[in-house]
Amino acid sequence: MTLLYPPARTVEVFEEVAGVRAADPYRWLEDESPEVHRWQRRQAELAVSVIYEGQDPEAFRDLIRAYDAGSRPALPKHAAGRWFRVAGASVVVADEPFGDGRPLLDTGGAYVSWLAPSPDGRVLALGLCTDGSEHNTIRLVDTATGDLLPGAPEQVLHSAWAGGVSWLPDGSGFTFFALTGTPEEFRQAVFTHRLGGPTELEEIPVPAGSREYTLVQMTPGSRWAVAAHRVGSPIPVAVRDLSEAGAPWRPFVTDCAGTVAGHVIGDHYVAVTDVGAARGRVVAIPLDAADPGDPGQWIELVPEGETVLRSLTPVGEHLYLSEFDRTFARVRILDRAGAVVGEVPLPGRGALAAPFFALTGLAVGAPVADFVFAFSTLTSSWGVYRHRPGGELETLAAPAVTLDADVVEGQALAPDGVAVPYHVVGRTGGGPAPVLISAYGAANVPLLPQYQPDLAAFVAAGGVLVQAYLRGGGEFGRDWYLAAHRERKGVRDSDLVAVAEHLIAEGVTTPARLALTGGSDGGLMCGVALTRRPELWRAVLPRAPLLDLIGGTRDPYLDFVIRKAWADPDDPDEVRRLLGLSPYQLVRPGVFPAVYLQAGAADPRCRPWHARKFAARLQAAQQGEAPILVHVFENAGHGAATGPDVAVAQDAEWLAFLAKTLGLTPPART
Repeated sequence: MTLLYPPARTVEVFEEVAGVRAADPYRWLEDESPEVHRWQRRQAELAVSVIYEGQDPEAFRDLIRAYDAGSRPALPKHAAGRWFRVAGASVVVADEPFGDGRPLLDTGGAYVSWLAPSPDGRVLALGLCTDGSEHNTIRLVDTATGDLLPGAPEQVLHSAWAGGVSWLPDGSGFTFFALTGTPEEFRQAVFTHRLGGPTELEEIPVPAGSREYTLVQMTPGSRWAVAAHRVGSPIPVAVRDLSEAGAPWRPFVTDCAGTVAGHVIGDHYVAVTDVGAARGRVVAIPLDAADPGDPGQWIELVPEGETVLRSLTPVGEHLYLSEFDRTFARVRILDRAGAVVGEVPLPGRGALAAPFFALTGLAVGAPVADFVFAFSTLTSSWGVYRHRPGGELETLAAPAVTLDADVVEGQALAPDGVAVPYHVVGRTGGGPAPVLISAYGAANVPLLPQYQPDLAAFVAAGGVLVQAYLRGGGEFGRDWYLAAHRERKGVRDSDLVAVAEHLIAEGVTTPARLALTGGSDGGLMCGVALTRRPELWRAVLPRAPLLDLIGGTRDPYLDFVIRKAWADPDDPDEVRRLLGLSPYQLVRPGVFPAVYLQAGAADPRCRPWHARKFAARLQAAQQGEAPILVHVFENAGHGAATGPDVAVAQDAEWLAFLAKTLGLTPPART
C-alpha cells in the first residue's frame, strides 16, 4: 500500500547541545501554528481512513467500552468518618466507601485530578482539569452545603504527582506544590494556604536548582511535618516542629541516592528504604535525630527479604506493607514496632492499585481504621476491597470483567545472561499467534500484573499479550532499576529484543505477527526498537511518546527528565551518547514496519511535536509498503486527565490498527 502523505517540508536547521550538532529538518513541526495544525489534521484524517477502511469504528468503540467497564476506580478518600469519591460527573460524600451518599459538586465535565478532605471533614479540596493536560486548579467545597468557598488559591498545579494538597493537622489550611510561572517554564514551589486568609510561599530547604517535586506530609496527632522530595525515589529532605510557633524547616535526610519513602508516625519517620537493602527494608528515623542522614541512626523494623518492599500505609495502629513477589502483590500487616501480625488474603495473583510514582503514594490523608484498596489480575478487572486488622477480606465492589485467557510465566535471556521475565496472556499453542509486547522499563516505575482495559480488549479480540518486565523498572528492586539507568539505558533495549527473539525462537509468534507498544518513555523504547531492529516487528505503536532527546533539552520539563534519567546535556560525550538513543535522530532510509503514533495535543510532558517530527521523518525515510500514521488527539494529554470519550476514541483506533496489521477478526457491532 503506497500512501500519499500530507507533504512535510524540510528546513536547514541544526540543534546544538554542548557543542554537538544534530540536523533537525522538521523543527518547524514544533510550532503550534496554523500551518502545523492543518498538517496535523490531515495526518489524523489519513490515519482514521486507513485504519478503519473495511472495519466498523463503532464496533471497536463498543469493544473498548465493554472492557472499560473494568477500569481502575479512583479510591475514595476518608475523613471524620465519611468517604469522598468521584461518581461520574459528581463528587459524592457517603458514610461507606461506595455508599449512595449525596452529591456535593457537579464537575461540569471537568476531570477531577485529586480529592483531599480536611481532617474534620468540613472542607473538601479538589483539583479540576479542563483540557486533558493534567494542569489543575484548586476548588474548596463546604461539605455541609456543597457550596464553593471563596478565596481558593489561584496557583496552577502542574499535575497530581505531589498529591494535591496536604492539610495542616488542625484543618486551618494546607500546603500544596504548584507552578510559580507558566507551565512551559516548569518551575514549582511549595505554598501554604490558610482558609479565609493568604497563600504564601513555603521556604523548604531543597537542593539548589532542583526541579523535583516536593510533598509535605503531616499527620493529625503528631507535631511534625516532613517534606518528601523527588518524585520517583523520594527522601524526607526536611522536617519542621509544628508545635513551635515560627520554627523553621531544617534539613533532614539530604545526601541520599536511594529511596526513603514513608510517613510521620508519632515522633518517627517510618519508611521503606533501599539504602543498605536493594529489595527494601523498613526503618524508623527519629524526627529529632541529631544526624538523620546517618543510616546507622535508623532503627530497622523489617529487614530485607526475598520480596521487594514497595510502600507502607498507616491503618489505625498498624502498618500495611505492600510487596512484590516476582511482580505479584503481597501485603503484610505490621504493628508499630515492625512485628508481622498478619497478612491480607488477596483475591488472586495480581496487583494492588498504586500511583505511578512513589511520591504520590505518600499523600494518604488522615489515618483510617480500614485498609481500602483496589486489586486486579491480568485476566480479571479491578475490584475494591476492605480489610481490618484481625478481620476478613470484604468486597466493596466486585470485578466487572473476566477474560477467558491463560496466564503463563516465561523468561528470556538478555545478552549479558540476565533472565528477563514476562507474562503471556491469551491462548497459544495453535501455531504462531498475533502477539503484542507491552513494556516500559524506566524511572523505577513497576509494570504490574494488573488489568488494563485496552490490553484486555486486544486479548478479547483474539490477540496474545506479552507483558515484559525490562530492567529500568521497579519490579525487582533498586539493582534492577539501576541496571538500565542513565549511561546503562541501552540495557532496556537489549532486554526488549531478547524477549522478542525468544518468543520467535519458541514458535510463539513470528515477525509477521509481532507488534510492540509502550507509552511515554516506553514510546521512546518503541522508537528505538523500530529504527534499530525494524525487521523484528509487524507493527509498532508508540503512545504519548518521547522521541527527540536532543530537542527535548530545550523543553524545561524534559530537560529535568533527561538530566535525571538519561544524561548530562552539558557534557559533549553524554550528548553524543544521547544521539545514539534518540529515535528522531536514528531514522535512516529503510524498510519499516507499520507504525501508528498516538499523541495528545495538550500533553505537557511529551509534547505532540515529538510524534509529529518523528512521523514526518519516518514517512520520508520509508522504503517499504507499510503505513506510517500519526494521530494527535485534541483535548488529550499524557493520559492521566484525558476525558472518557476521547480515551475511548484513542483506544478504539489503536486496537483497530492492531486488528488490521496482525490479521485479527474485526469485532461485530453490539
